[in-house]
Amino acid sequence: MTKTYSNIYNIALFVLFSFNSFSQKKMEAIKFFEQHIVGDFSNQKQIDEEIAAGKQIHPLAVHINRNANKKILNSPKRDGFWLLEESYYTSPSKPMEAKPYLFFFEADGENQVKLTVYRFPERIKKEEMINANKALKVDFGELSLSPTFKGAVYKIDGEIISTVSVNDLGNGMKFTLSEKFTKNQLEVMELLEKDGKRLTPYTTPIIYDRIK
Repeated sequence: MTKTYSNIYNIALFVLFSFNSFSQKKMEAIKFFEQHIVGDFSNQKQIDEEIAAGKQIHPLAVHINRNANKKILNSPKRDGFWLLEESYYTSPSKPMEAKPYLFFFEADGENQVKLTVYRFPERIKKEEMINANKALKVDFGELSLSPTFKGAVYKIDGEIISTVSVNDLGNGMKFTLSEKFTKNQLEVMELLEKDGKRLTPYTTPIIYDRIK
């Protein structure tokens, strides 16, 4: 092998090694993220402490998060996973409100994960959008992107995952998502504003603890 071909061979090996190493780190990031976000979470402890202090500030909130890859048919191959998040909120003197969300999380570099929000087709009722519904199957072509929430990018820094995402909803409306979570706790602040005026009834994050 001549010196020129040897140099080309070594460069090719280096590029291949670097690509494989980068791909591996991306997959490690998305796997790490999935391990942290999949599970059941509740802020019952936070609510108990608020009631004991004399006033409930936040709604009682529960997240049931599960990998939903098997529920989305014909999805394009990407380095990520689908997540069906069941969110339930109960405020004092108000009935429980269910909010199901369909997310796709994908690797965005070595230590970042990108969130894209999708909507189920209108033919599917809200009460059917639960992880326990084994009959829930949707073709990727039926999904649509959220017209309001444009997604977020999460950064992984050691054992902490966080994001601050600002979304302009139009007509003076702005939505800011701030999240920080570790393996067993999730802090979420969803700030909704209208012409600079806060509409969210609380000013501090909902603090979820992992219960499963």
